[in-house]
Amino acid sequence: MILKITDVKDPKLRLKSKPVIKFDKKIRQLISNMRETLIAQKDPEGVGLAAPQVGKSIRLFIIDYRKEKKVIINPEIISVSKEKKAPKTKNKDSILEGCLSLPHYYGPIKRSQKIKIKYQNLDGKLVSEEFTGFIAQIIQHEIDHLNGVLFVDRILEQKAPLYKFEGKDFEEVELI
Repeated sequence: MILKITDVKDPKLRLKSKPVIKFDKKIRQLISNMRETLIAQKDPEGVGLAAPQVGKSIRLFIIDYRKEKKVIINPEIISVSKEKKAPKTKNKDSILEGCLSLPHYYGPIKRSQKIKIKYQNLDGKLVSEEFTGFIAQIIQHEIDHLNGVLFVDRILEQKAPLYKFEGKDFEEVELI
């Protein structure tokens, strides 16, 4: 079932999520619905989806980017690289970060390019894993959601520009 994605104005997105305790049929069904919801996103496309974005204040997110398909539950950051930068494409252009809760808005957010986390998988098994590049950026974005932090908070914190994508062009918008 495709779930409704919570709009950025909803105060529930500002809450710190609670840990997942039971790894039961309800969690599996939620994850299945979140996958279906993420796959259905075409304008814009999504690469990650956190449970708070579908109205569930629990520490769970999914990633679906190319070959990287993950369910991450109760993540804890073990370490991050000190150097922060916005990832680049092969053409050396910055990859602009966006959010399904604020569609069509993007910004060049600098994040750690390497992150090591421990988390539980779908079976509740503890896993420790390191991620780099764009996947590291996705994970940091989704963990922010679990902590009630939105990507526009990072834009403001870094004094980075925010762009709105309209038609075929990016237009810089002013943040108040």
